[in-house]
Amino acid sequence: MHESSPQLAGLRQRVARLAASGGLESRPAEGWLASGDDAFDAALGGGFATGRCHEFFAADALDATSAAAFAALVALRRPGNAPLLWLRTTDAGRRTGHIHAPGIAELGGDPDRLLLVEAPDPKMLLACANDAVRCTGSAAVIVESWGKFPMLDLTAGRRLALGARDAGTTLLMLRLNAAPVPSVAETRWGITAAASREREANAPGAPAFDLELLRWRAGPAGSRWQLEWNHDIRSFGRSFGRSFGRSFEQGFGQSFGEPALSGALLSPALHRATRPRGAAAA
Repeated sequence: MHESSPQLAGLRQRVARLAASGGLESRPAEGWLASGDDAFDAALGGGFATGRCHEFFAADALDATSAAAFAALVALRRPGNAPLLWLRTTDAGRRTGHIHAPGIAELGGDPDRLLLVEAPDPKMLLACANDAVRCTGSAAVIVESWGKFPMLDLTAGRRLALGARDAGTTLLMLRLNAAPVPSVAETRWGITAAASREREANAPGAPAFDLELLRWRAGPAGSRWQLEWNHDIRSFGRSFGRSFGRSFEQGFGQSFGEPALSGALLSPALHRATRPRGAAAA
């Protein structure tokens, strides 16, 4: 495949340097990205299967932050310093907000592992995604889009899934303010914010998520789970809270300030001008 942009070619070289220096394995072992909650992972055969595509949907725009946080926290649970490649459209970035590095650290993640790529439109996003999933050794590749994504049809989805399978890459499709459509994903999830447990002195509760398994190629769907994130042990667990806490908004969402990842931000459109596309998909 031709390079989609000089910036993305540089990203691939950076990942390759990490692999060559021993910072990550050249190809991840077959297995799962586990949540850390034994019952949840066991129900899926071990967790989110690596080398597969998983979809996270936030049908309500208000739950976009929760879906993004859950996808990132799952990926950053992988031990070591393998990078997390996060691809998004510029439009999605404007709507959901910048990613705040100190907030990720507060949640127990390592912001230095995050490599962020912003594409000007869905077409470039798909081109970047096809390159990114073939970069072996990443913790995961997150592809974030906002609203309908007609370019991501079954053919495009199959191409991404095959690339992820061949490289052993775990592909997490983050579909915000969107409704599910037919796809080749291994699992499909609906994610909403859940009530977190109250703490003493009105301290913010831990991030909590309601998960609904909408589709699973390997088994029955329809199960629902409520998981809470424990930043001390960097793991999910069962949650039975009452009031929703704001702690995860320090790392994800519109409530934080200027982006703190400018050194790792790659924009494929920097080297050339782009014309607005009136008929482009949101």
